[in-house]
Amino acid sequence: MFWIIASTVVAFVMASVMIVVRLKASRKPASVKRIILPPLFMSTGALMFLFPEFQIKWIQVLEALTVGVVFSIFLIKTSNFEIRNDRIYLIPSKAFIFILVGLLIARLILKIALGGTITLGETSGMFFLLAFGMLGSWRLAMLYKYKQLEKELKVPSSS
Repeated sequence: MFWIIASTVVAFVMASVMIVVRLKASRKPASVKRIILPPLFMSTGALMFLFPEFQIKWIQVLEALTVGVVFSIFLIKTSNFEIRNDRIYLIPSKAFIFILVGLLIARLILKIALGGTITLGETSGMFFLLAFGMLGSWRLAMLYKYKQLEKELKVPSSS
């Protein structure tokens, strides 16, 4: 029970930091680097799978990644860009905070439900993959939207 509470507190702290970072990021122009670096940095967490206690079955990998991609739909829908002063900016969404809190609650419910059937290490591995699937697909969608706007910036106006 201690680990469930501790990991939930850590998740809420991380979510709070993510909200602050996202709000600050919307003040600066977006770039490909700012979009793709977070999943690359997070990917180093996959080193946990070198240790047997974190290793999971392939079906669990697929389940976790699928749930992460499904969860990312909410983030994808609320992440939009706009062109200001010939630069591309991320539009801050008021729904982002509520979506993030909702995802944390869903994560907590899943953790409690799964915690009795699989080990703490397996749960950690699955939630890492869930988060990576969510962040990776969200950032790929953001990159696509960014590149579409980038094309608009480079196309000379027809007037």
